[in-house]
Amino acid sequence: MLAYLILESPERLLQWRDALLINGLLIALAQRVPLLTRAGWVHAGILGTLLWGSLGWAGWLAVVLYLLLGSLVTRLGLRRKQELGLAEGRGGRRGPENVWGSAAIGACLALLCTLPWAPVPLLLIGFAASFSAKLADTCGSEIGKRWGRHTVLVTNLRPVPPGTEGAISLEGSLASLAGSALMALVALQLGLLQGAVPWLLVTLVGLVATLIESLIGATLQGRITWLSNELVNALQTLIAALLAIGLAVQLQIA
Repeated sequence: MLAYLILESPERLLQWRDALLINGLLIALAQRVPLLTRAGWVHAGILGTLLWGSLGWAGWLAVVLYLLLGSLVTRLGLRRKQELGLAEGRGGRRGPENVWGSAAIGACLALLCTLPWAPVPLLLIGFAASFSAKLADTCGSEIGKRWGRHTVLVTNLRPVPPGTEGAISLEGSLASLAGSALMALVALQLGLLQGAVPWLLVTLVGLVATLIESLIGATLQGRITWLSNELVNALQTLIAALLAIGLAVQLQIA
């Protein structure tokens, strides 16, 4: 399939060539930046090549900004979260599993956009929703762990310690809404979304998908041994993408 996507036209071939060269150079220069592990940067280069080759610079830049925003949020209150044992491992650096847990669904949707018969506006709504949901999850989790005053389990609203799987707080939920809205705004400004209604749809879907992710964490993650955080993240982004696309079709906004 990838060979078909690359060879379908000379222009597409040049775009994929540029994608490979640009991402290869940038990843070589970015190895010392403390956002990802060394292996994480390699996989980010693969992801970046797929995104640039499929959607051009706008799709690539949207995900770069997602990575930067997520990393910045992770570092908010990092010292205090480390003291409480709630901080992300490796000083907040992300590895290959984090890269693909967050972006595999988005990458698949980007590749689908290159097919001649693809409903591109709908796929881009799903693409934007997947990353809005993930930034919402990161913002809610990191802000909630550090500044959440009353943390409760999403299934029964009983108080639980911060960092518990399936825990939510008012502060974390507001941060999730803000993160989703911000990522949707990035997609809007880059031309991946067209108009205020798709922006609002993606924003709300991002928040809903984050709450569903908390529900999965509270009910299934501790009982199914192979259901890792990365798989839950991928499932969250899939739910967000499908929900956004389904609602867009029903509301006829794309």
